[in-house]
Amino acid sequence: MPAVNTSLRQLLAGSLLLLTFAATAQTTPPAPALLLRPAAVFDGETMHPGWVVLVEGATIKAAGPAAQISAPAGARTVELPGQTLLPGLIEGHSHLLLHPYNETTWNDQVLLESQALRVARATAHARATLLAGYTTTRDLGTEGADYADVGLKQAIDQGFIPGPRLLVATRALVATGSYGPKLSVDVEVPQGAQEADGTDGIVRAVREQIGKGADIIKVYADYRWGKGEPSRPTFSQEELTLIVQTARGAGRPVVAHASTPEGMRRATLAGVETIEHGDGGTLEVFKLMKQRGVALCPTVAAGDAISQYQGWKKGQGTEPERIQQKRLSVQAARKAGVTLAVGGDVGVFRHGDNSREAELLVQEYGFSPLEVVQAQTSGNARIFHLLDRGRIQPGLLADLVAVAGDPTQQITALREVKLVVKGGVVYKE
Repeated sequence: MPAVNTSLRQLLAGSLLLLTFAATAQTTPPAPALLLRPAAVFDGETMHPGWVVLVEGATIKAAGPAAQISAPAGARTVELPGQTLLPGLIEGHSHLLLHPYNETTWNDQVLLESQALRVARATAHARATLLAGYTTTRDLGTEGADYADVGLKQAIDQGFIPGPRLLVATRALVATGSYGPKLSVDVEVPQGAQEADGTDGIVRAVREQIGKGADIIKVYADYRWGKGEPSRPTFSQEELTLIVQTARGAGRPVVAHASTPEGMRRATLAGVETIEHGDGGTLEVFKLMKQRGVALCPTVAAGDAISQYQGWKKGQGTEPERIQQKRLSVQAARKAGVTLAVGGDVGVFRHGDNSREAELLVQEYGFSPLEVVQAQTSGNARIFHLLDRGRIQPGLLADLVAVAGDPTQQITALREVKLVVKGGVVYKE
């Protein structure tokens, strides 16, 4: 009997403690409102000199001319003289579980680095990405680190580590034998993506990735079957179509790594939402993409970085063939009117250097600064179905970044990050 009484007292004491915590949580005052006063506000589409933005909680309460918006009592005013306030930037193609290939080759990262080491590095990569002004990242494959991106996303969402909001693709899908690493034929080694073939295998793999937490299904529609070979299609038209149908039924978009005209054509006909890279794209295949509403994420910064790792001295001598081909493909995509998604394949180069893609698109590929800034905010948000961000308007997430100068006139202003707010929380000031 005494033991029962003791247990009862412990239960009552625990209940009382929980009630006390709950009461404390309910009476904790919310964070003060923020009134942000920049020189101008870029709302995702248009520049507005003299505007201010009021943030309450995790969302934008108001945005408009300074004379029309008053802050509530207790609000904190942040003066941002000479700065442009814009929606948090959206990175369209990254790999937080990778680091630059001139530090460690892709093969060695996949084969020799422990998952614990890779995750620890990824936490630093996530922080660097956020502080560079990128409040959302589409992370397109863990490259041999299984479902580590799901845990990374959870750690960010639960506030354990700082980082952008993540859309994760987990393991990605490849046709058996088409990916890597590849060593001796006598040695089975871990692969950088999940192999799947045929009706049963593809459906099982797609469903497994979704069940483990994938927001996106990524498929390699073409790749190099052997060392020194050019890329060739991997999955059949029927297989790609089945991947899209299976994912779409679960409310997940499919994106395709594709650099050959045939791989791009098959992926487009299957119904993918974006083509990643598109190096060998022709005017014909880009017209098909335009007709089917498929966007291109050209990842020009990745090829630029790899070419330099391989010895190219930028600005000296003849450009590498891959750079020349990329220019032709982007020109063809523009001529066809294909929608641009902006993402640099970050991980090939340094995380936090994300704006390298935007700069190259402006400086070497003929886009205007305004086009690129629109694409990295409202444009990427539309393509990725992120209706709660990418613009500055009441009711949307208070994901905001302030930069020195005007990035719609000078794209390098995106590097001059002075303020980062995600969900109403200031991460950099």
